[in-house]
Amino acid sequence: MESDEALRYPPGSLVVFTGLPGAGKSTLLTRLYGLTGDESEPVAAGRVRVIDSRQSRNRWAGRLVWAPKPVRTFVVYVGHVTRIGRELAAGHAVVAHNRGAWPHVLHGFAWLARRRGRPFHLILLDVEPRTALAGQHARGRVVPAATFDRHSRRWRRLVAQVRGGSPGPAASATILDRAAADALRALVFDDMTAVGAPHGPVE
Repeated sequence: MESDEALRYPPGSLVVFTGLPGAGKSTLLTRLYGLTGDESEPVAAGRVRVIDSRQSRNRWAGRLVWAPKPVRTFVVYVGHVTRIGRELAAGHAVVAHNRGAWPHVLHGFAWLARRRGRPFHLILLDVEPRTALAGQHARGRVVPAATFDRHSRRWRRLVAQVRGGSPGPAASATILDRAAADALRALVFDDMTAVGAPHGPVE
């Protein structure tokens, strides 16, 4: 972790927090940006827009009770990604939430950022599966076991790839274990940072 307990990125970047369901991504965004969990729209923090998938869930809460869960999940996710694209198009840096490590989703974020001429960066919140499961139970939304197993396999591959020196579709990928996540105090967007930095794990 840098001495000022901050991670630095170029202005206008798309920075996506990703990790296993229940790893604590929303909790970290809440602490960094003072979210309440009740928001239904992106939150402004200067020129940065903070987009948690809870916002899209809240926006649709009670409006899709007739729909099967896969349909509700799809609508919420499309709304989440649409908001990210809209805020990038408006010229804002975006800090966003993503669940899991599906390769096509990460490549989709990379494409979205590239389409707007923005760098894409990943922050991987790496916790043990049992810790993520405990987080799911604490929030009251538990992913089915088979789905969580798929998430876990993909997650292990992504973490191994980053530890091996490849950020995948991103300009950089930073790994935070729980202690490093707890120590993180800010994301800073300034002109002093090269597009490719920081590289590799920070633990």
